[in-house]
Amino acid sequence: MQQMLDGKNLALMMPKRVEHVGAWQHVFITATISDHVAVSLKTIDYHFPLYLHPSADRFNLFSNQERTEVKPNLNPKLVEDLTEAHGQVPSVEAIFYYVYAVLYTPAYQRKYAEFLRTGFPHIPFTSDQDLFEEFARNGTRLANLHLLKSSDLDPPVCRFEGKGDSVVAPTKSKGFRYDTDEQRMHINRDQCFAPISTAVHEYRIGGYQVCEKWLKDRKGRRLELDDIRTYCRMVTALNKTLEIQQELDDIYEDVEGNCVSFEIS
Repeated sequence: MQQMLDGKNLALMMPKRVEHVGAWQHVFITATISDHVAVSLKTIDYHFPLYLHPSADRFNLFSNQERTEVKPNLNPKLVEDLTEAHGQVPSVEAIFYYVYAVLYTPAYQRKYAEFLRTGFPHIPFTSDQDLFEEFARNGTRLANLHLLKSSDLDPPVCRFEGKGDSVVAPTKSKGFRYDTDEQRMHINRDQCFAPISTAVHEYRIGGYQVCEKWLKDRKGRRLELDDIRTYCRMVTALNKTLEIQQELDDIYEDVEGNCVSFEIS
């Protein structure tokens, strides 16, 4: 977590093992410190930072404010082998976003589901430079969507409708429910977010159903303007995530058809 204190780093979050039965969707990106069960309900989440700050090992309250040279959190042999395969040195960020895209590819999640439940992911790296760059671009798009900083989030595809006190009802009997036919997420009897497709409403990251979990954590509270804007952008991010995942699925077979062969100790 000390690697995240300067506010300029990125990290992947995922558990080593998963007790959840079903699809593996247990990875997310963060630019901050996080709870140890931010992705997984029952097992510890691990941080995989993009960069390492030498000062973070000093255990000094102010060390994160000291100017020190950061280094990529990558095995040099990986970079060397990718450079040889692609004919040019891949950027640290491109490798990071490539990995993120692979981990969000449904075909990869399905194919290796059993292995992903019992250990950290193994990543297939394509020897095709154009394909590598395409995955890296999609990984960048996913990351920006999930960090809610993508320009694709404006205007949002979802809006807040109705008049009322904007308080999230504590129970279904008091209005908190999702209407499949109308594609509306009601926060109380008078107000709702719409439209939200069933696929977006049911979308999970790790053990959490995103659209439900976010609101359930706010039951009994009044949603302020920033909260409403965030939720609408979040729904938009999930909607576009599904689109990108379909694009990745369509070309994933080519990744495993042209893999870089290497051994990393």
